[in-house]
Amino acid sequence: MQDRNARIYAAIAAIPPGRVASYGAIAARAGVPGRARLVGRLLGEVPEGMQLPWFRVLRASGQIAMPPGSRGFREQCRRLRAEGVEVCNGRVPLSRFGLDGDLDHALWGLPGQ
Repeated sequence: MQDRNARIYAAIAAIPPGRVASYGAIAARAGVPGRARLVGRLLGEVPEGMQLPWFRVLRASGQIAMPPGSRGFREQCRRLRAEGVEVCNGRVPLSRFGLDGDLDHALWGLPGQ
């Protein structure tokens, strides 16, 4: 279990500035596909002293998971925008800023991406 948690934390830590990833994408990269809720739970239990770019993790729709208008929601928007990530109505276009969407576009040049 500790190894699994460490892989999830490492996957979150590996999201580069200016990019985002969904909870599900983090789970898949950590080798535990289908465990998006586990990623969310672990983000709420980050060990003291561990610094993670928590604000780069979003719902699969690109939506911020925190309640709109909450302090956490505002902080996440602020941090993402500071890195050049477009946030509109609490949503980030994953096709432009998501790790996987960007890779698909780079490899295949999918229209609308």
